[in-house]
Amino acid sequence: MAIVDVKVPQLSESVAEATLLQWKKKPGEAVAQDEILIEIETDKVVLEVPAPSAGVLAEVAVANGGTVTADQVIARIDSEGRAGATAPAAAPAAAAAGKPDAATPSAVASQPAAVAGAKAGVAMPAAAKLMADNNLPAGSVAGSGRDGRVTKGDVLGAVAGGTPKLAVVPAQPARPAAPSLPQVAAPVAAPDLGERPEQRVPMSRLRARVAERLLQSQSTNAILTTFNEVNMAPVMEMRKRFQEKFEKEHGVKIGFMSFFVKAAVHALKKYPVINASVDGNDIVYHGYFDIGIAVGSPRGLVVPILRNADQMSFADIEKKIAEFGQKAKDGKLGIEEMTGGTFSISNGGVFGSMLSTPIINPPQSAILGVHATKERPVVENGQIVIRPINYLAMSYDHRIIDGREAVLGLVAMKEALEDPARLLFDI
Repeated sequence: MAIVDVKVPQLSESVAEATLLQWKKKPGEAVAQDEILIEIETDKVVLEVPAPSAGVLAEVAVANGGTVTADQVIARIDSEGRAGATAPAAAPAAAAAGKPDAATPSAVASQPAAVAGAKAGVAMPAAAKLMADNNLPAGSVAGSGRDGRVTKGDVLGAVAGGTPKLAVVPAQPARPAAPSLPQVAAPVAAPDLGERPEQRVPMSRLRARVAERLLQSQSTNAILTTFNEVNMAPVMEMRKRFQEKFEKEHGVKIGFMSFFVKAAVHALKKYPVINASVDGNDIVYHGYFDIGIAVGSPRGLVVPILRNADQMSFADIEKKIAEFGQKAKDGKLGIEEMTGGTFSISNGGVFGSMLSTPIINPPQSAILGVHATKERPVVENGQIVIRPINYLAMSYDHRIIDGREAVLGLVAMKEALEDPARLLFDI
């Protein structure tokens, strides 16, 4: 037997612990080299753990939901094993019970009976105790051990994975003249709370980290928000005019986000303090424009970064945003893709938001909130007309950004969107 350890991969310097999600293999099952065994959730990303060797999963050292650290051994693979192969281990058990030695003919003859007597679903002693502690009746947990026996790891996995528990009603003591009655189990999915049900679910590491950073932002930044409205008709007209040719040329549609990114970069160049950050008593002015794009995912809010957005074309931005969206959906965003950033954009408009006050993403000093574009009555040249209006909101850290720079910066974004030609001439 050649045992190969399965270890937690290296985590980033800012991540001390991670949580195991769901094992994709059970002990005794065959695995291929580089096959994904489990996913590990940190407060930033989900990492995949591949099998370092082909063979059979011999042991799961940490159950689903367990907390682990970098380089910790979480499983072992028998690189020479075969799936489903079992050793003739009935003889030692017989010898321990006072039976003849395993080498004698009588002991050998007794092996088939011993093996046949091991029923699938029989729990090992440690597993049986753990099942009793968690109110799991016999037969409710699938066994992965030899001949289908339930191991301690199976029970831990069932408990962590949310296997429905059964409320066991103990059998009443039997009368002397009557045979004992079997225990009766009745399934109970959740406590009966009538019309007011509740469910308690632990926060994921990402959700807990987002909550921590938002509280940190509100407690350390002097957050103020300025608003303005934008007539989106020029942008919508330009999109309609060039959409077909743009899609044929670049293989992606023109979205509104590329215009917002370009307008933001345009304003950040005019007012560099909006692109700066606070470090102690210093103001750090960034000579580059890394724009974070807030993206909703099944795990929570993530903010991947468009590096050097000032050097990206409209097509580059649209392709990268589409890539980020798919990676966020699949949980494949890497730590390096969400680290850094000098300014962020949050688009609540895709969900129908009319107006909001976005929270700054530390250590950045400002964030732009984009909302739904709706037809609204506005006054132009003394006449009431209908225009597609979008309300923009920019939250900023008043410690380093004065109201003047914040308001003028948002006005610069408004002007760039209402006259997109400004983006071509940088005026």
